[in-house]
Amino acid sequence: MGKASATAAPRQPVDVFNGLGRGRIVLACDHASNFIPADYGSLGLDPAEFERHIAWDPGALPVAQRMAEMLDAPLVASAISRLVIDCNRPADAPDLIPEISETTRIPGNAGLNAEERRARIALAHQPFHAAIDDLIDRRERAGLESWLVTVHSFTPVYKGISRPWEIGIIHDDDERLAAPLIDGLRAVSGLTVGVNEPYSPADRVYYTLERHARARGIPCAMIEIRNDEIKKQVQQRKWAEMLAGILSHLRPEDRTLRPQRNGRPVQAAN
Repeated sequence: MGKASATAAPRQPVDVFNGLGRGRIVLACDHASNFIPADYGSLGLDPAEFERHIAWDPGALPVAQRMAEMLDAPLVASAISRLVIDCNRPADAPDLIPEISETTRIPGNAGLNAEERRARIALAHQPFHAAIDDLIDRRERAGLESWLVTVHSFTPVYKGISRPWEIGIIHDDDERLAAPLIDGLRAVSGLTVGVNEPYSPADRVYYTLERHARARGIPCAMIEIRNDEIKKQVQQRKWAEMLAGILSHLRPEDRTLRPQRNGRPVQAAN
């Protein structure tokens, strides 16, 4: 899938890549696209705004696609801009449909009524999460493990504050995937690795993982790559191969990766 735009028409509101992949990792990219459906016009914004991080996570999808290839991982990606609706927020979140993103006002999102909000949820939010549910359910029926990893990118400067981390790993009290990811990244010379930076679950950015991984007791982690690190194809491949290399060395016999409920390991049935 090439870079989305505010004028090109998507095939559907969510894309699934390598859906029959049998690797343990399942990837999701909540903010993969900057596409605005024609019904929403430009949301009152200049076209240049759709290239900024407020509209999507630049570089995240190519990284996730390369990881999917290397790990034989299925990948679910939203094909609608986060300016229309943010798939990584619960349906009742105040910033589900942002009226302001960073410091930019979104005129087309101001003063929406309940019916308009429901229409946007049905357009993109529900299909994205239904696709993840359907994928994991099908894998469970096939006896396949699923370890859910979401891939994002972040802007180097936010509200005038520079962010020094090239990459951040976001997690809650389930560290089964986060801890080995952090250890593997810290072993790379020259990297500044953020732990719950530049965001943490307290910032309400953990919804996709809470809904699909924590609720099922499966390992999960959120990856945030600074977007100036993944502007070019060679950079995207470098990061994808680094992350896939770390993830590929994890094994289910590692007791830290046993299924959990409420933060505690689940005992295997006799």
